[in-house]
Amino acid sequence: MARTEAARKPVLEGRMANHAWVVVAPAEPAKRLSLRAPAESVASLSRTLGLKLPERPKQSVLKGDRAALWLGPDEWLLIDRAESNLDAAVDRVRVFHSAVDVSHRNVGILVEGQGAEATIAAGCPQDVSLQAFPVGACSRTVLGKIEIVLWRTGEAQFRVECWRSFADYAFTLLAEAARDANG
Repeated sequence: MARTEAARKPVLEGRMANHAWVVVAPAEPAKRLSLRAPAESVASLSRTLGLKLPERPKQSVLKGDRAALWLGPDEWLLIDRAESNLDAAVDRVRVFHSAVDVSHRNVGILVEGQGAEATIAAGCPQDVSLQAFPVGACSRTVLGKIEIVLWRTGEAQFRVECWRSFADYAFTLLAEAARDANG
């Protein structure tokens, strides 16, 4: 029997909120892995992935199209915009770890512009000021009533990762907040 994979339509296809001070848009497609591993496995996994897994709270590492976001003492979210075969790379590692492909579960939303901080802050209780949440910072937090992973990718740029089933809610909340944001 031939095996076929269904193509999944991007849940936010065609959505865009473009205001004077901020743009909210769907992120480009990406491969994502939820990675769990003990401290003694980190060095081997880092070599295989081609980037050093961050080991402290709120840290991320970006190398080319691949990023690793620290979510806990033994947990990372890997995002690869080149959609490379992260599974195969991690499968070669012979140290103890767990890697689960969450590419179809997660959706990325980009918030960019002078009003990006105010847009995020409208629905997130975390202090997202540049001083408290500098470029490269990431954390698991909430946006409105949903759990998200928030990553500051630039001084006026954020990436919000949420579950696909909450993508419309997150996008609408951010688009409404963007309307009121100013630089």
